[in-house]
Amino acid sequence: MKKKPPTRVLRQTRLAVTNRKPLWLQTKIRGRAAPPVVRALRAQLTQARAEIAELRAVAETDFLLDVLNRRGFARELARAVAFIGRYGATGALIVLDVDRLKPINDAFGHAAGDAVLKAVVGVLKRHVRASDVIGRLGGDEFVLLLWNLNDADARAKARLLEAAIDQLTFVFRDISISAGASAGVTSLGPGMQGSVALEEADRAMYTRKQERRARLLPV
Repeated sequence: MKKKPPTRVLRQTRLAVTNRKPLWLQTKIRGRAAPPVVRALRAQLTQARAEIAELRAVAETDFLLDVLNRRGFARELARAVAFIGRYGATGALIVLDVDRLKPINDAFGHAAGDAVLKAVVGVLKRHVRASDVIGRLGGDEFVLLLWNLNDADARAKARLLEAAIDQLTFVFRDISISAGASAGVTSLGPGMQGSVALEEADRAMYTRKQERRARLLPV
């Protein structure tokens, strides 16, 4: 007696998810050898993972400037420290503070301050590699994770960034102004903790700000 071909059924199911877009599952049934719940669960997990990744990106991005926020940068720094500790790689942190942002906000409004921040981020993106990481720690403070740079190269990069930002000019209400920036550097190596490195770079930035003041550069 000739066997009948296995039964095939394709079914789509719409699931309601509270406060989120509805989730569609596709279940394929073929005979008795493929439990549909397994395939439906796989589709559900795939969708869930995609949504989790999307939510993480939202939670870890500064959308005004399209760079990582403090939370997102902390995650990248932890990964970098683990990689450096395991493979003996090198890197550096630069903490950079935008000078005179508060007076600009007070005099011309937050839209003017936002324009300054966007221009500063533009400078940072033009002067770092695709493998490097830019983050905003909050307010007028930024941080960069730079791979495979020794201390001298990292300090040279910090001075280059300062010079490029010092050259930015803005016109608000027919008044031409500049902002400027002060950058502090610390090296990353095996055994270094991310939080400690960030604190060291932050202290170096404040030291640098005092140096710039001493040289009569307004900050």
